[in-house]
Amino acid sequence: MSQILHPIEKTIIRLLRTTSNLTEVQISEMTNLSIDQTRRGIEWLRLKNLAVVSESEESFVTLGKNGLAASQEGLPERRLAKLITAGPMDLEALRKKLGDDTNIAIAIARKSNWIEIQKTESGSIVSQRNFPDRTNEEELISLLAKGKLRLDQIPDTSAFESLNRRPDFIVVQTTKSKTISLTSQAKSIDTEKDYGGAINVEAQAPPVFAAKTHPLKDVINEIREVFVSLGFTEIIGNLAQPAFWNFDALFTPQDHPAREMQDTFYLKEKTAQKFASPSQIGKVSDMHKKGWKYKWSADAAKRMVLRTHTTCVTIKYLADNMPEDARIFSLGRVFRNEKVSYKHLVEFHQVEGIVVGKNVSLRNLMGIQTEFYKKMGLDRIKFWPTFFPYTEPSLQTMVYNKRLDRWVELFGMGIFRPEVTRPFGITRPVLAWGGGIERIAMLKYGLDDVRQFYNNDLGWLRSVPKCP
Repeated sequence: MSQILHPIEKTIIRLLRTTSNLTEVQISEMTNLSIDQTRRGIEWLRLKNLAVVSESEESFVTLGKNGLAASQEGLPERRLAKLITAGPMDLEALRKKLGDDTNIAIAIARKSNWIEIQKTESGSIVSQRNFPDRTNEEELISLLAKGKLRLDQIPDTSAFESLNRRPDFIVVQTTKSKTISLTSQAKSIDTEKDYGGAINVEAQAPPVFAAKTHPLKDVINEIREVFVSLGFTEIIGNLAQPAFWNFDALFTPQDHPAREMQDTFYLKEKTAQKFASPSQIGKVSDMHKKGWKYKWSADAAKRMVLRTHTTCVTIKYLADNMPEDARIFSLGRVFRNEKVSYKHLVEFHQVEGIVVGKNVSLRNLMGIQTEFYKKMGLDRIKFWPTFFPYTEPSLQTMVYNKRLDRWVELFGMGIFRPEVTRPFGITRPVLAWGGGIERIAMLKYGLDDVRQFYNNDLGWLRSVPKCP
């Protein structure tokens, strides 16, 4: 039976007979068809086995924010080497020159045997051991400063991997493209013949995609519903929190690595003035002085930070209300200054819960977690002893993934340490747990890359079923 062709299809076939392997944009420009007409015509031809659509992708490498700065000012370790060329310098003096780059500069220069550090009674002295030649990383930065390169054109893969491990030094962007060509059947079809405009009643109708909530939102709503059904009440807190509630109230020392800018997003030139009552501040500072043996700083506690967990919301609730019995949960976005990968994001969702009671125990906590996971459709669960900074004892929840045929880590849990609860007048045990919601969502939807939830891939979003 002869193919019935629309005028748009005929136009595209005539063009591709003279010039094959064209993109949608090229076809649109060379035929004066709109881009929507072009895409529609290509899809018709593909369904009739008259056109072949080939997809390809290319990855390009450019300098990120820190890479651009390094192309002008030099890498941190190079700036360090230049500063001590004239002679040894005190570490604190170097820190004033290098700022936040001091630690990474020291680490790399020391590893490369460029410097040596001697401790004295007044501090640490950094001196030069070897003045470094131009490094492969510097060569690559210089090359990328001239313009982007295809990933396969990078001359030194080890230098690329080294820079890629540093935050915001290089950016890899992948572009996808489609080219269209004709099948052998289309090359011989008669585009001049008029079939009388007959309607092909067997042709596929365009698909209709009903509106629905995002898959990740479905999981969030399901988790909220499960906790409410277990008798918990939701509390809500601000995304930006004083460091006091995000760290100090949880007995995290002020020199802990988690409080560095490499791990945390601070709000520039923003501080909280009335972040807690004088009594709360005094008792928390006393606990730090007693437990960590250092001089506690109120200025550090005033700094505003994008919350790294939702525990800051629950601990503030405990401090302000001092309940004797409570079942509370908090759910929302949290932020970590991490390199984005298949399992890490800089912004994700977390759920956190607490139970306060006279005789509550770790056994109760395991029971609550088991019931929660069962309601979420996860029935193979076990608990491993572990360490968390502000709970003791602490457990890690393990859930069996049938698709991967292995156990995976999910929520952390434990009983708040006395150093966390006593400053706020809480004497009863506080069961606490928390974890990332995206990890549960990945299990439910069978994903291996957490970025899939944020890629706005319409093909996947339309195909994924509603969360059961």
